[in-house]
Amino acid sequence: MQAHRFAIINGDDFGFSQGVNQAIIKAHKQGVLTSTSLMVSADAAKEAVTLATAHPTLAVGLHLVLICGRSVLPPEQIPHLVDKQGNFSNSPLSAGLRYQFVRETRQELRQEIRAQLEKYRSTGLPLSHVDGHLHLHMHPVVLRILVDLAPEFNIKVIRLPSEELGLTLRVNRSHLLTKLVWSGVFSRLRRYGEKMLKSQGISFTQRVYGLLQSGGITEEYLLELIPQIQANLVEIYSHPAMPTAGNSWRSEANANAIHGNPLNGAIGAGEAELAALLSSRVREALLSNGFEITNHHLLSQRTT
Repeated sequence: MQAHRFAIINGDDFGFSQGVNQAIIKAHKQGVLTSTSLMVSADAAKEAVTLATAHPTLAVGLHLVLICGRSVLPPEQIPHLVDKQGNFSNSPLSAGLRYQFVRETRQELRQEIRAQLEKYRSTGLPLSHVDGHLHLHMHPVVLRILVDLAPEFNIKVIRLPSEELGLTLRVNRSHLLTKLVWSGVFSRLRRYGEKMLKSQGISFTQRVYGLLQSGGITEEYLLELIPQIQANLVEIYSHPAMPTAGNSWRSEANANAIHGNPLNGAIGAGEAELAALLSSRVREALLSNGFEITNHHLLSQRTT
């Protein structure tokens, strides 16, 4: 079947650890992964930049961290955002409320978001897109700042999570209540975001899959999901990971807390999602359903 549809396969949390970095590069070289999102303040960010530079076909964007992670700026410059060690809150609800209602956070958020964009720019990597850890970039205050900074930092694409609840539940009904709640919350945020991004000429995909099945983007899930996708421009994201010599693993607990998807173990989740990205059956499902496996850089070249 001739491809007339486009699928971007993204790995989040690039730079979190050596195990995440290795998994993302392996999934790009041997599997369907085309894109990744870099946490510029994470422990293995420097290694991630080196790896990305050595693999120029991997599109890289900024994974904005305003929750469950460290700031780029020193704590004394943003005391309303982080603790004395420079750590953001681990509670999305608490952070979201503070960003909305505590006046002092507004200017500090702008300073920290700018600092993360500047640190990304200093890597020399082209900026594919912007998204956010636990999707805090979708917060209206944060999204407005990103849009304001878009011309300066050449932000052309921002992720707006959007997946059909009915489709997700047909494939997997686990954590039903949580999926109902987050579908409602992010549907409203998506509508707000669409209007804002369209007004500024910033692009976004028709559908983004991963939110309602966070930590469970397995081969089985993708093989059921892909044939049912109706949109022609989609992103599928996951969190692949693999063990390292020091047995250092990304923490899936924080990454999934917002979605209410407790896992049986970070190792198993990271390995399962990596296996899905390496699956020849997943690649064939994408191709047989008319999808060209691509990234935002390649798509932008089609329109220039």
